[in-house]
Amino acid sequence: PKTDIVFLKVHKSASSTVMNILFRFGETHNLTFAFPQGGGFQLYYPHHFLARFVQGFSPRSPRRFNILCHHMRFLQPEVQKVVPSSAVYFSILRNPVQLMESSFVYYKGASAFSRVGSLEEFLSQPYRYYNPASGDRHYARNLITFDFGFNPDGDASPERVQLMLKAIEASFDFVLISEYFDESMVLLKELLCWDLDSVVSFPLNTRDSSTKSTLPDWAVEKLKAWNRLDWEIYTHFNRTFWERIERAVGRERLRREVRALRARRAELARTCLQGTGSVGPKDIKDSSLRPLQHGGARILGYNLKQGLDQELERTCRRLVTPELQYSSLLYKKQFPPPP
Repeated sequence: PKTDIVFLKVHKSASSTVMNILFRFGETHNLTFAFPQGGGFQLYYPHHFLARFVQGFSPRSPRRFNILCHHMRFLQPEVQKVVPSSAVYFSILRNPVQLMESSFVYYKGASAFSRVGSLEEFLSQPYRYYNPASGDRHYARNLITFDFGFNPDGDASPERVQLMLKAIEASFDFVLISEYFDESMVLLKELLCWDLDSVVSFPLNTRDSSTKSTLPDWAVEKLKAWNRLDWEIYTHFNRTFWERIERAVGRERLRREVRALRARRAELARTCLQGTGSVGPKDIKDSSLRPLQHGGARILGYNLKQGLDQELERTCRRLVTPELQYSSLLYKKQFPPPP
């Protein structure tokens, strides 16, 4: 199994669920994480990543960490200073239409969104609300492009787009697609030589559907044009994703593996969870399992069954522990506070 990993956690793209998979794998195999200084949750995002943002990094000691997976704005020469040269680089993307709809609700406080009532209103005349000079502009335009380290207001000419796609392909070993999450997990398992239980998960940091809305066709077209760079990245990697599946797994085995993954997830849900699945924040009984609520979104979580034996309770708890709590837990393990 591959144990040196860089995961570029693109916002609002099922990346918290992938992070939980990496946290569990790292914890099970006693791997080290490149944590933000002081145990924070982001690597000084939205600044471009620098090696010195990592707790325990020193230019004088060649210490390397196994897994880098906290939110960052990608800058490969700096990333290479904190992970082994053998590290596998990957990311996950989401359709920019749903991504922006989600961003709008989640980052309602961002300067570009705070004065508008709806995403449609924003898209009808974005430049009225959007300021390219504001420090949080990326939440409102080409968020994927920004997270990969590029300029979200950059030129979208075919030449420029090709250069950007080539740069991403040169840095990343593969890119997953969140709309095909289970297929993505099968590919991840294959390319990292992991077992099924390492990639099984419950969806984390998801919104309850009451805050989701469907955009009219005109707004979807406006959004694609406004986020043209993101759209180009997404459509390119959505296409190459299937070519990769074809080469690495093949359609027939993919179907079998996806079935096995879903069956295992259902089995774990029956074993671990009270009720049939996720519940609203007010209904989560154990406060240590309550995810951070942000913006206008209602973020769902889980209740564990009572009376599980110790080993099983540990497995189940790890599967549903929200990102911030899990990150803090692993940070304390890796950097124990002085007695």
